[in-house]
Amino acid sequence: MIEEGKPLFLQIAEGIEDSILDGSLEEETQAPSTNELAAFYRINPATAAKGVAMLTDKGVLYKRRGIGMFVAAGAKEVLLGERRSAFADRYIDPLLAEARTLGLGPDDLAALLKERAAQTTITEGKNPA
Repeated sequence: MIEEGKPLFLQIAEGIEDSILDGSLEEETQAPSTNELAAFYRINPATAAKGVAMLTDKGVLYKRRGIGMFVAAGAKEVLLGERRSAFADRYIDPLLAEARTLGLGPDDLAALLKERAAQTTITEGKNPA
């Protein structure tokens, strides 16, 4: 899972975020400890702690004294909001800029998206909805 060129603490934080988003780590359940993360990824515990601290600063994780780190209530919505915003910045804004250049409006873009989604669904062997 470790990617070259991306800081390990970010990868740790993103891995925990992904687990929250996919439901394998539910709200109000205990998150892996920094020592567990360090052992699993074979990294320094301080590096794992930095990733966990990022999530604590965002309000995604919180500490129960003497017990460990837990997923905060509302963490999934916080993460979904962040990811949607990042998705828009990375993909939608450039798409809209190019669409304006090509003279495409919202209806044209919607039609293209539906067409491509149908092609992808057919390619994957599924029936389009």
